[in-house]
Amino acid sequence: MAKLRTFLITLVLSALASTTLTTTASADAPPRSGWNNWSCRPSTAHPEPVVLVHGLGANGWDNFLTLAPALRSAGYCVYSETYGKTVLGGLAGGLAPMAESAAEVGAFVERVRTTTGAAKVDIVGHSEGTTVPAYYMKHLGGATKVDDFVGFGSNFRGTTLNGLATLAAALKLQGLLTGVGCGACTDYLPGSAFLAKLNDGPVAVPGPTYTSIVTRYDTVVTPYTSGLLTGDGVTNIVLQDKCGLDSAGHLGLAIDPNITQLVLNRLDPEHSKPFRCRFFTTIGI
Repeated sequence: MAKLRTFLITLVLSALASTTLTTTASADAPPRSGWNNWSCRPSTAHPEPVVLVHGLGANGWDNFLTLAPALRSAGYCVYSETYGKTVLGGLAGGLAPMAESAAEVGAFVERVRTTTGAAKVDIVGHSEGTTVPAYYMKHLGGATKVDDFVGFGSNFRGTTLNGLATLAAALKLQGLLTGVGCGACTDYLPGSAFLAKLNDGPVAVPGPTYTSIVTRYDTVVTPYTSGLLTGDGVTNIVLQDKCGLDSAGHLGLAIDPNITQLVLNRLDPEHSKPFRCRFFTTIGI
């Protein structure tokens, strides 16, 4: 019961992050920072627009209130949308089955490419925003349309959710998770058909460069090593190996200044700036 309670607390915190921030604007409202500016044209310095892909239970703007403005300030054209909507609408996305969400992300990438004239995009994702693009690049033709992929709080092999997956499998409760409008929850259970297809061979496919950033303090993606990749063109970063002063948990990565630095440097390694380790903690959240 203690493990189940921990999971439920985490889920509630995620929902609160979405609904609280959304009280002042709708999930699809264009922020004032200039992201989702469809008149933006990529510069020579940054020819690929950046598509941001949110996590489970978040939406297209609240997940990136820290990162998107930083990318815009660095000169990128930046776009995001809320994918995977179900009964909760735009307040909490990413709940639909992940194969469907991957197709949505693919359609959004096409819209960005067509509007900006860019041949390829860069994708930056958090949590489920790493799993869904990985499927899109591997199985839906996205590898030819993505230059750089950077994920944080990554998850490619599922999560025990502090024991919930084991409990659900033992009690045959996977159908209940789908019944409340969260097909993605079932997809994340180790052994799911979705994960089997994603992990049939390397997750990372030829074409894009892949960067995956994980935190040892992740209590949502358990074990955190589910976010590590193998293969050519892959860079794995354990956050604490870069910055021992950072104890961010899964949700905290979205507002972590150290993550912002790492993302910017991985998107443009030729002009990367010296990494400055900053103390940051979200007490495991």
